[in-house]
Amino acid sequence: MLGALTVSALILSLAPPNTIGPWWLLALLAALSLLWVLWQPATTTRDDALPALAVVLSALGLAMVARLSPELGQKQQIWLIVALVLALLLGPAFTAFRRVAGYKYVWVIASLILFAMLVLFGQEVNGAKLWIALGPVQLEPVELIKLFIVFFLAAYLAETADVIAAAPPWKLGANVKYLGPLFLGWGASMAILVLQRDLGMAALLLATFATMLYVATRRIDIVTFGLAIFAVAAFWAIRHFAYVQARVATWRHPFADPLGAGYQSSQSYYALAAGGVFGTGFRLGHPGFIPDVATDYVYAALSEELGLIGGIALLAVFLVLVRRILAVAGEQPDLFTKLLAVGMGATLGFQVAIIVGGVVGLFPLTGITLPFVSYGGSSLVANVLLVALVWAMSGRPRRGRDAQAQTRDGA
Repeated sequence: MLGALTVSALILSLAPPNTIGPWWLLALLAALSLLWVLWQPATTTRDDALPALAVVLSALGLAMVARLSPELGQKQQIWLIVALVLALLLGPAFTAFRRVAGYKYVWVIASLILFAMLVLFGQEVNGAKLWIALGPVQLEPVELIKLFIVFFLAAYLAETADVIAAAPPWKLGANVKYLGPLFLGWGASMAILVLQRDLGMAALLLATFATMLYVATRRIDIVTFGLAIFAVAAFWAIRHFAYVQARVATWRHPFADPLGAGYQSSQSYYALAAGGVFGTGFRLGHPGFIPDVATDYVYAALSEELGLIGGIALLAVFLVLVRRILAVAGEQPDLFTKLLAVGMGATLGFQVAIIVGGVVGLFPLTGITLPFVSYGGSSLVANVLLVALVWAMSGRPRRGRDAQAQTRDGA
């Protein structure tokens, strides 16, 4: 962790002067990050690379957001403090993560309540209704919903995976009986697509749902059916929602209206091209030409200034983080914990793939954030808590002498 703090300090030193800080706030961030790792049970050992990678990614995001918008950088700094404080406060509760399975329908109800709040009180920005304003603070409930859906799916599949796996595809009664509650996860993605017009978050939830379902049952027919229904719903959304139509049209023909609808994406492509292999150098590019660069296009800004090498290096860090989360899943003795870790890894990995794919033109751009790096308080808090939960799940009993030595050191 000390190495991660050193790397984070070096990254933050690259930020423009007076955009983050003051020094005591940076010292608080360092202390919270260190305390996050040190404050763990003395009798267990965990994969400390998980919080270390999260801290390094958060530092890179803070430096990049501060470079793009000093005002947003100050807010991101406060959100990072909030995220670390919550990780510390919830750390003891996360060690009892198996209790999540006992409240599986509570997570569904909580998700439905958050959906209802979005429908009733959500604010529409750029065609998508994703935020709820609480005074000066804007919250994005979908960041919590995606975690709640994973909790529910892991708990339900742990109980019914054997029955679902054994049911022949042609026996509709048996399949409907046990798959009905599962498709609440699929229904949540459809609700996001229809009510919020957010194709990206809908795709993220469905990809996570399909991954967990396949890992639990190996039923490729169910996964294929769910993906097919989603494709039909997405096609319908493209035909009926002007906002989704505009996103797809801009993706297909980004230079058809370079000063209008295609301005944001075309400027992003120019930034990627200007960065080349080695980049222009940090703070030497011109990412400010890209509208909403700190939220939607932070990967383009980073790739312009750090080049293709920097962009690939960032993806490699994400890959290592997701791989270690999946390694935690592989070490678990029970199906619930395995599925919970798989769901968390899939959520993080697919989110990176969807937003980076949108920036480089593989898919239509969506409104989701690049975890830890884009500006966004709700996203930052949710992803730090995601890592904190998986970190607790990675705990293994220490060997006798190690546990005794750790206990003596802490005494």
